[in-house]
Amino acid sequence: MCKRRAIQAIGGRLAAAPLTDQICPMSAGLLEDASFNQSPNFGDVDLFNADRPLVDAARRAGLDLADLSTCGKDYGAAETLDLGRVANENPPKLRIMDGRGNRIDLVEFHPAYHAMMAKSIGHGIHASAHDGSDKPAPVSTRAVRLYLATQAESGHMCPVTMTHACIGALRSEPALLAKWLPKIQTRTYDPRPLPWWEKNGVTLGMGMTERQGGTDVRANITQATAHGDPTGDHVEITGHKWFMSAPMCDAFLVLAQAEGGLTCYLMPRYRPDGSQNSIRFQRLKDKLGNKSNASSEVEFHAAYAERVGPEGAGVRTIIEMVNLTRLDCAIASAGQMRIALSQALNHIRHRSVFQRRLVDQPSMRATVADLALELEAQIALVFRLCRASERAASDAAEAAYVRLLTPAVKFLVCKTTPQVVYESLECLGGNGYTEDLPLARYFRESPLNAIWEGSGNVMALDVLRAAARHPDQAMATVSGLAKTASAAFNVAPLAETLATVLRSGEAERRARFLCEGFAKIAALAALVDAKSEFAALYGDTRLSGAKLAQFGTADLGSAEQALMDRALTT
Repeated sequence: MCKRRAIQAIGGRLAAAPLTDQICPMSAGLLEDASFNQSPNFGDVDLFNADRPLVDAARRAGLDLADLSTCGKDYGAAETLDLGRVANENPPKLRIMDGRGNRIDLVEFHPAYHAMMAKSIGHGIHASAHDGSDKPAPVSTRAVRLYLATQAESGHMCPVTMTHACIGALRSEPALLAKWLPKIQTRTYDPRPLPWWEKNGVTLGMGMTERQGGTDVRANITQATAHGDPTGDHVEITGHKWFMSAPMCDAFLVLAQAEGGLTCYLMPRYRPDGSQNSIRFQRLKDKLGNKSNASSEVEFHAAYAERVGPEGAGVRTIIEMVNLTRLDCAIASAGQMRIALSQALNHIRHRSVFQRRLVDQPSMRATVADLALELEAQIALVFRLCRASERAASDAAEAAYVRLLTPAVKFLVCKTTPQVVYESLECLGGNGYTEDLPLARYFRESPLNAIWEGSGNVMALDVLRAAARHPDQAMATVSGLAKTASAAFNVAPLAETLATVLRSGEAERRARFLCEGFAKIAALAALVDAKSEFAALYGDTRLSGAKLAQFGTADLGSAEQALMDRALTT
């Protein structure tokens, strides 16, 4: 033990001793080691096999575990995780003009962003659910890859998700889809600013909302005017979009007012003659997070576009796309929670405080195990929704599940994400709050999916709309979920309260209560379906009586170690 004093009394006052006199030889050697009592960097991890709840979900769906392990190693590689850091530290830039004054409307990205895009398109996350390459469960297989990819970097998932979702809308215009599909389904990322038919692969974006309407797209004022022969082979669109996501894409689904009402259109970056379309980007949004991805404000000046779906049926046309993007929001948010919790577990297993590792300290174990329990339920729920999506076309009960639960699952999972990420950040103490480690970036990213494709109140109201349009199917869905969930915990009182509120005049005011209640019963039912050993524990800690709000307040008993071990397998 060093006996020299760092502070010496001189003339009745305290003065600092010289630096060389403050540090004893033993402590000097320790201070030269920057990693002293610091957790190791998180990287070169198989993100798939380290995640037992995910592996179990994939096994239940009959997926190719070896292939998904390869994907998990790719996204968990230290080099890949660092690409995510670099892409966010070097956000995109908008170049409106070139040096000669020519309008170019070009968004420039750092090579790290392009590397992430090439990786995710190479894994088929942008299109594989539609091309039959992932049998027998294409939605679930793609969902695992999306869940893994977003852990490395979330921002580039925006154009990847939109390309996947736009295929759903384009199905309402088969001839147009047939023209574009071969370029969409390639596994080649081609960022060159060229007409789409000259490229090796394309991505699709969307522009729906306008400054005066936001979520209320029926208030859009952008106008579409028919041109060409009497059948109207194309329109020219004039107006604006307040949010045009992923402006580097090769075409965009947009909503505009036609003579017959609000209509969906596909607007390419280049006109059929090869000239640049009249899409004028005004600026890129300066966002809280999602820094690697570009979001823009844009004006259209008689921009070329082709109709998608019937005129006047714009909202109906994009519903399939919206359902797909909402499912992706839930999948990606679960992935964000997972990577944050993994970082926390990696830290507490190596960091010692008060002569004990953090992972051995009761209050820390209680907190992290509670987070792990939440992830057990979220993953089971998300992949139950994926399974329903795969079967909805041929199974009326699964179709009813998708209608009612898609907005509810998005609500629960996406709104839980900021709290889980924050608690994970706090596990690292002051280090978690610094920009040198990734938790600060994860935290800034965490609220986005709860806002994108409809905020919390919109999701809750969509649950009410789904229940009102198909009341018998909705109540049958809730009754079935309650019956399944009751094998682990008696949810009958909650289910009866939800049914009473739903039928009352208070339903809209209590919309969030209904939405979260349905989602949590569905989460418990998903755990029961999965034969999870933690189903009863989830019911008891999430659904019984008045529960305290913070993670770590629940009594998990002997389940703590098992939950933490499953959350990040070493």
